[in-house]
Amino acid sequence: MEAQRAKWKVNMYAWLLLLPSLIFLLLFTFYPVLQTIILSFHQADLGSPEPFFNGVDNYKLMLEDDVFWKVLSNNIWFALGTVPTSTALALGMALFANKVLRGKGFVRTAYFYPTIVPMIAVANIWLFIYTPEYGALSHVMEWFGKGDMNWLGDQTYVMWAMIFMVIWKEAGYFMIFYLAGLQNISQELYESAAMEGASSWTVFRRVTFPLLMPTTMFVSIIAFTNSFKLVDHLVIMTKGGPDNASNLLLYYIYETAFSFWDQGMASALTIVMVVLLLAVAAIQFFSLDKKIHYN
Repeated sequence: MEAQRAKWKVNMYAWLLLLPSLIFLLLFTFYPVLQTIILSFHQADLGSPEPFFNGVDNYKLMLEDDVFWKVLSNNIWFALGTVPTSTALALGMALFANKVLRGKGFVRTAYFYPTIVPMIAVANIWLFIYTPEYGALSHVMEWFGKGDMNWLGDQTYVMWAMIFMVIWKEAGYFMIFYLAGLQNISQELYESAAMEGASSWTVFRRVTFPLLMPTTMFVSIIAFTNSFKLVDHLVIMTKGGPDNASNLLLYYIYETAFSFWDQGMASALTIVMVVLLLAVAAIQFFSLDKKIHYN
């Protein structure tokens, strides 16, 4: 009896300690999610004084919207351009920063520095770089005898310009995780490989990379999520133009909700984006989990 009473007290104290966090979680996570799901089945725009239930009409209109499909394809290409490249670059940067003998602190700081710069500031810096005629990149192109290019005003180049900027911003952040993973690998494994006469490539392929798979899984999921939520730069640089060539799903949701004031459609778009992110994250997790060495 006393043991049960003591166990009950411990559980009660634990739940009381968790209660403030649970309240905040319910108020600012679960409740907004529930309201978004409900609102996605309502028409709530400027033509509707009060939201009214319209079933799946928002989802039908979404599927018939050419802009939605263009924005979604933009986001997929944006993810394909940023996620593998920034992940591979982060791994290379971590390998170099972990082995460099002189100026190790300077190298790590230089790699990580773009991460601490706010995205709005980064967008302004790269806006100057990409600006035609007097931008830094235009001057470099002139040195090589190339004509002036409007990187942000050309539908062919604007997405590549966005991808390059985000890779520069994100790679240093992912490097930190890989650096932590490298420092947790036992040096005895490398010493054993050296005694066996294994080459550097063999050591990386057979020892380093397999043991970094948990980090790779984490980084790939975070990178993919970031590719859908990083839209601050669009506000400064292109506002989704030209002709939605650089528009991304989250920015399209923002436009739908706060420029066109169609709350119902914006909620439906949000649900689609969340489901898409959850599905891709689940696929990444369960596909990579089989190849991971946790010990």
